[in-house]
Amino acid sequence: MKKFFALVLAAVLCLFACSALAADLKIGVILVGDETEGYTLSHMNGIKQAAADLNLSDSQIVWKYKIPEDQTCYDAALDCIGQGCNLIISNSYGHQTYMVLAAEEYPDVTFVSMTGDFAALTGLDNFKNAFTKVYEARYVSGVVAGMKIAELLESGELSPEKQPNSFDAEGNVKVGYVGAFDYAEVVSGYTAFFLGIRSIVPNVAMEVNYTNSWFDIDKEAAAAEALIAKGCVIIGPHADSTGAPAATQKLLDAGNLCYSVGYNIDMIPTAPTAALTSPTNVWSVFYKELFSAVQNGESVPTDWAKGYEADAVKITELSASCAAGTAEKVAEVVAAIKDGSLKVFDTATFTVDGAAVTTAPCDMSFMDWSTMTAIYEGETVDAIVDGAFAESEFRSAPYFSLRIDGITEIK
Repeated sequence: MKKFFALVLAAVLCLFACSALAADLKIGVILVGDETEGYTLSHMNGIKQAAADLNLSDSQIVWKYKIPEDQTCYDAALDCIGQGCNLIISNSYGHQTYMVLAAEEYPDVTFVSMTGDFAALTGLDNFKNAFTKVYEARYVSGVVAGMKIAELLESGELSPEKQPNSFDAEGNVKVGYVGAFDYAEVVSGYTAFFLGIRSIVPNVAMEVNYTNSWFDIDKEAAAAEALIAKGCVIIGPHADSTGAPAATQKLLDAGNLCYSVGYNIDMIPTAPTAALTSPTNVWSVFYKELFSAVQNGESVPTDWAKGYEADAVKITELSASCAAGTAEKVAEVVAAIKDGSLKVFDTATFTVDGAAVTTAPCDMSFMDWSTMTAIYEGETVDAIVDGAFAESEFRSAPYFSLRIDGITEIK
């Protein structure tokens, strides 16, 4: 009986201790958008899910919406601190330089700049970066697109005779990609997508059209329309609006042969018959780890990056437009990524200027490109490890910037 009461007492004390730890955590969330923008919505959903899993109350989260990538971010961080936040998160790359200013001034507050790339170089114990290995999900979404192309080819619906504009001079099927900016994150993503397609259909060529904006429905739609006019049968976007999938649906309805892969959110409501799937981040995986660590006084990784091995990335629901056998193929590919037998950037699967890639020096310094000087000096590392480009291993943010054969860019 004494042992029973001792166990009950221990459980009660643990409950009170855990509740106290939970109550001590207050989180400031600085967002570049709001729930109307897919990228920010995915962060919001991840934070809310993690908070629910850890029994955090609504009063423990301070939300800052539509914060631009300027001094406003620093001001928002200070306001969060004034409201008692001891953990502050920002979700956009351009917030980083303002977050680090606040981190320098408030060493007792933990700051996490999502998608950032220089936390390890600052020497600050309270400044962190995090990103997922979303390139893995982009590769898998490319497999989905490749399966659709293979089905169209096999059925004869897509052929040089019926769709001559959809093949280049070498007989490659044309696919397109709407990219936001000429950043390593975007290059890494579109290359993974392309390699996923080519793992199913070797004879493909891709054109990337940049919008120079993370969120511009009209520009993204116009870029998709221009690519489809050139004959592209698949459109993959790396931007934050529904512009490209919506434009693809409109043109499919008008009789064009074109399908879309989205980003961040399920695009089936936007493009019911054109959308195939979307690669997305499962941000709740990171946020639950982060909140738990801060609650328990544990260290937070300076650079956090996980993918399928932690279920931190995935693709959304497969639409009815996907080819037969796609679900089975996706399961096979995901399993191979998880067990390490498939490397997304396996150097045996691509060339640069016709040559195999055996080395890829990457300077981890953070540069001021206007003056070509390093704000934070970093090491130069060779990213080729065991025959593959080791993305998001030397830091969380992507650094893949190779331009592989088969892809052209329109800037």
